[in-house]
Amino acid sequence: MNIEKFQISTPESDLVDLKDRLSRTRWPKEVSNSGWRQGTDLSYLKELAAYWEKQFDWRLQEAKLNRFSHFRAQVKGLKLHFIHEKGKGPRPIPLALIHGWPSSFAEMLKVIPLLADPGSHGGDPSDSFDVIVPSLPGYGYSDAPCQSGMSIWRAADLIHQLMQNVLGYSKFVASGGDWGAYAASYLGYNHADQIPAIHLSFVPGGISPAIPSKDVPLSRAESDLLLHRQKWTQHEGGYEHLQSTKPQTIAYALNDSPVGLAGWILEKMYSWSDCKGNIEAVFSKDEILTNISIYWFTRTIDSSIRLYYETQEDPWTLPPGKRIESPTGIAVFPKELSVPPREWAERIYNVQQWTEMPHGGHFAAAEQPDLLVKDIRSFFHQFRKQAFDV
Repeated sequence: MNIEKFQISTPESDLVDLKDRLSRTRWPKEVSNSGWRQGTDLSYLKELAAYWEKQFDWRLQEAKLNRFSHFRAQVKGLKLHFIHEKGKGPRPIPLALIHGWPSSFAEMLKVIPLLADPGSHGGDPSDSFDVIVPSLPGYGYSDAPCQSGMSIWRAADLIHQLMQNVLGYSKFVASGGDWGAYAASYLGYNHADQIPAIHLSFVPGGISPAIPSKDVPLSRAESDLLLHRQKWTQHEGGYEHLQSTKPQTIAYALNDSPVGLAGWILEKMYSWSDCKGNIEAVFSKDEILTNISIYWFTRTIDSSIRLYYETQEDPWTLPPGKRIESPTGIAVFPKELSVPPREWAERIYNVQQWTEMPHGGHFAAAEQPDLLVKDIRSFFHQFRKQAFDV
């Protein structure tokens, strides 16, 4: 097998360059008292940038990241980075845990030990998983494609190849949010014989059922969902439209300015999390900057946002009258980008577990790791005997 151990090792020159760029930031003005209404708050970004330059210890964070078992493997011409933590319980089952944007594999760090070694965290050791956290192609320490065509659907196929052909798992389960939910959905639809169940912390807005006939009209809650999504696209979806149409243009600024990159990512972490107006109620400065620094040091903001363009160019829709029949568990976090009613999700998925969470937003694994892990364990427990003979 073409698997190599991997450790994150950032050149010292990159750290020096980062601090130099931060020290020379040319700050824009803002409208008085605008806060976060027009985008990232200037005063908080200045505070974060000062911390990044003078106090943030990347070497410490790098060491913490390297405590996990990192690997890279050749998959159809690209080297994919992934964490592979073997389960500590009896006969763990393999779980592909897939991140999205503007996250990275780092979003999953809190849940990996809880899933791989539940016995040491107050859980049942028999509910352990072999946890595989791949970095999407063009994200973090995975290779960026040199040619066009890397949609989320092709990325899902690469993850399937990684799990089966490289790691040798004839069957596995998958879970994810954001792009990870798209990938898990696609895997569940196309590889149901090898992927007995999927779990989502996000119901993708880009995977919709066929327009219902008059015999199966939309419920009031479904109509409200579509109206909410329309308003969300108008008021919050500018980033998506830009990244889906002209990703290269914004990439010049984001790849050249660390503060520009931080402002672009930070606004989403603030807006999409259940932070109630205080981002550090959910994420510490170190957590925020670890994620942003991965993008900065790997120079992958351009390839990460290009996934939006490539996916729009390569649409995948469910055939009329079809849904994803793989048994599906869905954890519904109240501050998600949109919160669909169950009847909408059931038009798309074979929903067998539906959990409405008391707290949490788009970054479930980082915001509410205990709630997410409990839901993942609960859902996949039934498939250990059904599909894995455990």
